[in-house]
Amino acid sequence: MAAARDDMPALPRMQSGGSPQHLLLTLLGDYWYGQRAPLPSAALVALLGEFGITEISARATLSRLARRGLLELSREGRRTSYALSGRAAQVLEDGLRHIVAFGAAQEPWPGWWTVAVFSVPEEQRDLRHALRTRLSWLGFASLFDGVWVCPHDRVAEITAVLSELAIDSATVLRAELVDGSPLGGHPINAWNLDALRDGYVALIDEYSAVRLRMSEGRIGTAEALVARTALMDAWRRFSSLDPDLPATLLPRPWPRARAKALFTELYDGLALLAEQRVKQVVGRYDEDAAALVRGHGSDYAG
Repeated sequence: MAAARDDMPALPRMQSGGSPQHLLLTLLGDYWYGQRAPLPSAALVALLGEFGITEISARATLSRLARRGLLELSREGRRTSYALSGRAAQVLEDGLRHIVAFGAAQEPWPGWWTVAVFSVPEEQRDLRHALRTRLSWLGFASLFDGVWVCPHDRVAEITAVLSELAIDSATVLRAELVDGSPLGGHPINAWNLDALRDGYVALIDEYSAVRLRMSEGRIGTAEALVARTALMDAWRRFSSLDPDLPATLLPRPWPRARAKALFTELYDGLALLAEQRVKQVVGRYDEDAAALVRGHGSDYAG
């Protein structure tokens, strides 16, 4: 992210571990969603520049996303452009739906857990890593070595993953915790609730200042784009750390609902300003493409 100027207040930063590739996909998902028209490479470089990404790094990012099959390169004379590939469009749709739905009001929890028990030899490390990655994406966490749990019905999804990865030494169960079970083995212990709570509280503390400035009309278009993108990045990480853990399993008070409300207020409230900034940047290179820029709010339904 670009360093703060003297006339610009400190803004939330992108989460550590992010990358220009992820940043660009986030921007395309928020402001170029559903569009298959190409964007000039210079416009994409300039958008990344809003976050302090150098031109060299930005152009390397475009090349890497093209090699990964997420962007499609086209040339017209000396002008180079990139469009979202069909694969990238699907990735963005799935990810967007998952992120904006996260933290919504829950149905009463029936008390059942999905349990995946597996044994993969240590020498098959790549396979173990692939399985654990897929389990995490589905909302599972490791309770014990080779025992992963999820508080939602994921039987169909995890059996499909085991079949796809050709893992036969595994069992999938739907289970209910019995009275008298040792507290140390409670499935909720698979999640670090203290760290999760601290993360929600930190987001609320950090973005409350942004909400105040927004309510006072003191956020411009460039600031709105930076703050809204950083917020999306932060909220996305919670959706991978917390599989909408049932409220009945959590300490009270639990800050997720407050964090969700703040996310929604800011994501929606900054949308028009941020969209205007993207239009301004893209319009320097292609006015027709700038006219296609569209943001969306948290009520996105796919």
